[in-house]
Amino acid sequence: LMVRIWLNHWFSTAYNIINLIKENEHDFYVIGTNDNIHAVYKNVCDEWYVEPVLKDDEYVEFCLSFCKEHSVDIFMPRRGMLAISKNKSKFESIGVKVMVDDFNIVDILNHKTEAYELFSKRQIGYVPDYKTVTNINDFLEAYEFILDKYKQVCFKFIKDEGGKSYRLIDNNRKGYAALFKKQNTRMTLDDVVDALSERDEFSPIIVMPFLPGDEVSVDCLKTDSGIVMLPRVKDATRVEKIKYDAKILEMCGDFYAKIGLECPCNIQFKYLDDIPFFLEVNTRMSGGIQMSCLASGVNIPNLAVNKLLGRKKEWNNNKEEKCISHVEVPMIV
Repeated sequence: LMVRIWLNHWFSTAYNIINLIKENEHDFYVIGTNDNIHAVYKNVCDEWYVEPVLKDDEYVEFCLSFCKEHSVDIFMPRRGMLAISKNKSKFESIGVKVMVDDFNIVDILNHKTEAYELFSKRQIGYVPDYKTVTNINDFLEAYEFILDKYKQVCFKFIKDEGGKSYRLIDNNRKGYAALFKKQNTRMTLDDVVDALSERDEFSPIIVMPFLPGDEVSVDCLKTDSGIVMLPRVKDATRVEKIKYDAKILEMCGDFYAKIGLECPCNIQFKYLDDIPFFLEVNTRMSGGIQMSCLASGVNIPNLAVNKLLGRKKEWNNNKEEKCISHVEVPMIV
């Protein structure tokens, strides 16, 4: 009997996640949906459908109907994850196992300031200074507060995915020297003020210090035989490094001891003066999880699906530090 697994509207690297799920399995059948007819991961799905774009409540109803219609056993949501988490019991009542943690913790972790408050309250690792603002006067006050303690200031809208609204305030971005800097995330303070001043009140923005050190993305999964923790050091190139820094592993271990998620997650850190600060916790698999899995020999997507099915699978992390990269491969969609 086939295990029917549905991935809804994921990013393109779900192509790799699906291949990892299916690795050495003969009874896994993957259904994919997206609102983009050309989504590349349809090439590795056993069934494929275009899904509608709906508001949260309507989307949950669509998902429930889709699960019934297509006899889904395991649902791995990305789109509508919060709303689906809130209605998880409705899916369980029709026999669908959902790869998302309980709403009370998913909701907090998906709101950056609430997550930072939780980390501070439970004394988990290091949280950077931050201010939340919704008007230009408060923004300027927050900017001065952060600048007084740190060298550089950055900000982004709290409701953001993939860091699209992230900006680094750089008052030296003009002139000849600026031609050698990547500019798409940099703005002068004057330009930021001009843009934000178009609104008397804007969506909440978090103002923080820019942390210039390494960014570390840790792909994690709690299993019966321990917690998988795969730290991937990212930089501006395509070459990433798997590096098992004791501070990072300790903070991830502390997070699991005090918070504890059952489904895969991605914990992000950024260094400042040899201190790894929490950036955020994504309550889903990361877009680069295939890099961590290849380097470590630990297949998180496959382990996670089998865990939901109640199947115990052994894993062993080689703990070797490796550099890893990727190339784009053209394909017909």
